[in-house]
Amino acid sequence: MGTQQASDYLEGLLVGHLFRTATMAKPAALWVALFTSAPTDAGGGAEVTGGAYARVNLPPSDANWRAPVAGDGTTRNAVAITFAVPTANWGTVTAFGLFDAATAGNLLVWDLLVTARPVISGDPAPSFAVDALSISVG
Repeated sequence: MGTQQASDYLEGLLVGHLFRTATMAKPAALWVALFTSAPTDAGGGAEVTGGAYARVNLPPSDANWRAPVAGDGTTRNAVAITFAVPTANWGTVTAFGLFDAATAGNLLVWDLLVTARPVISGDPAPSFAVDALSISVG
C-alpha cells in the first residue's frame, strides 16, 4: 500500500473539529471494503458486489488497531481481516477503503493495494494478515 488518502468527507470533519466549532464523533464501527476500481477522495470507485462479498467490520479498539510507533502516525490492524469465501468472481481487487457503515455510509480513507489480485469463485477467503493493512496520518 502506498500513501492512504483521506476522503473529502473526513477532511471536512477534521477541519471542522480542529479549527472551527463543529465536533466530530468517533465512528462506532469501521468497515473495510474492497474495490475493483479505486475511489477518489470524493468517493466513487467500483466496490466489489455479489458472490457473498460484504464489508468486514473492524471497530475502533486497542484490540483491533495498533498504536503508532515512535510518533510515526501509522496504525495497523492488530487482528486478521477476513472476508467471505467468494461464491462468484469478484474481479481484480485493486484497492481498499474504510467506511463508517456496513453498506453505503461515508468513505473515510482509501488506498491502492501493493499488488492487485483477481478473486475467483471458490478462492480462499481474501484477507489482510495482522499488520498488513496500515493507515498513516501525516
